[in-house]
Amino acid sequence: MPKIQNKTENKIRVRFKSYDHRLLDKYLKEFVNVLKKEGVQIRGPVPLPTEIKRYTVNRSPFIYKDSREQFEIIIHKRLIDVINPTPRILEIFNSLDLPAGIEVEIKIY
Repeated sequence: MPKIQNKTENKIRVRFKSYDHRLLDKYLKEFVNVLKKEGVQIRGPVPLPTEIKRYTVNRSPFIYKDSREQFEIIIHKRLIDVINPTPRILEIFNSLDLPAGIEVEIKIY
């Protein structure tokens, strides 16, 4: 019976969040181009389900309490996996110049 090799691959999972999907997509296009220039294999950007938070607020606390306003915040998310990163890629992640309004979460597996 042939042996199955257990191929372990290192991976960095980068998760981006933003309220503005246009800003997020524009930044990710630049980010992917930088990673491709370094010659690293990537998976993504994968769009994750948008998170919608809704808030209902009373307009008046006493007589007109049935009158309410509703607000919502939509959070757009994207995911990029970097397969077998080099130390140079880790330096690039440390020197990220993020625009205001984009949050990044980096996990190393």
